[in-house]
Amino acid sequence: MTISKSTQPTATGFRTEAMMKGRQADSARRRQRVIAALNKAITDGTQISVSGIARAAAVDRTFLYRHRDLLEKIHALEAAPPTISQGTGPTVTRASLQADLLAAHERAVRLNARAQQLEKRLSEALGEQVWRESGLGTPTDVDTLNDKITHLEQQVVDLRLQLEERDEDLSAARATNRELMAQLNQATARR
Repeated sequence: MTISKSTQPTATGFRTEAMMKGRQADSARRRQRVIAALNKAITDGTQISVSGIARAAAVDRTFLYRHRDLLEKIHALEAAPPTISQGTGPTVTRASLQADLLAAHERAVRLNARAQQLEKRLSEALGEQVWRESGLGTPTDVDTLNDKITHLEQQVVDLRLQLEERDEDLSAARATNRELMAQLNQATARR
């Protein structure tokens, strides 16, 4: 079956028109989802942002940027302070949130400084422990070691004296041995 050229433009035009209507209907559905997400965020008192609304409405952020009226509404609601107060406590305002953020930042700075101080102390303690265990550092009971050194030095002096006495005894024994050998040699020479 062949289609004549005269019927093609109407069929193509029909398809194009159907696609345009479908796209417009999809765009209208997405707008309704964005508006519903905005209304829900307002009633719940949640934070309003372009990303948050796009995520809640299941649309791409570029959709919001293409529709300026929706984007302006989001920015206006984002800048306005929250108005939800359920009587359970003070109303949360942008200024109070900024004060809380500043306080949290200062606390984080203090905690970071404290953590660095503790890390430095730990590093010093571990370094000192390794220094002692390696034998390179000064031992903890220096007095005991000094007493031991004095005792060993005294032993060295005593052993040197004993060695000198034995050297003298050995020299005397050698001298006596030489004299005896000399006497024996003279006695055998006379015979």
